[in-house]
Amino acid sequence: MKAIRTGLGVDFHQLQEGTPFMLGGVHIPHHKGATGHSDADVLLHAVCDALLGAAGLEDIGTHFPDHDPAYRNIDSKILLEKTIGLVRAQGYRVINLDTTVCLQQPKIKPFVPEMKKTIAAILALEETAVGIKATTTEQMGFVGREEGVMAFASVLLCAED
Repeated sequence: MKAIRTGLGVDFHQLQEGTPFMLGGVHIPHHKGATGHSDADVLLHAVCDALLGAAGLEDIGTHFPDHDPAYRNIDSKILLEKTIGLVRAQGYRVINLDTTVCLQQPKIKPFVPEMKKTIAAILALEETAVGIKATTTEQMGFVGREEGVMAFASVLLCAED
């Protein structure tokens, strides 16, 4: 049955002093940022994986490998645009997206409206169909020690009419 599909994505990145912090397609001022082959936007990477998984298209590393120089320092909004193109080519559209970011600092609440607007525009959704939440790990583990950031994303797709 192709009518409805769900997908779950998760991503992790290390944090490093003096690196820009991109989250949900938005630059967030902070003394640490995520490191990676691309711009290391952990939220958008989790969203890409959720979309790809729901459409049965493997994972973000398959489509945008971190050893390919074409994706070096790429804006993850571009990866999301390419991902939604792949999903649409399979005959699906997004119904809604829900996400959770796990980080100790910085507090992202002031940036959530802009992140929702950015993601909704790329996915052709109403902003109310995009959920972005944040939680700390109560100073436990690598997130609590501010060594890294992680994000989860859940997506619901339906077949195009």
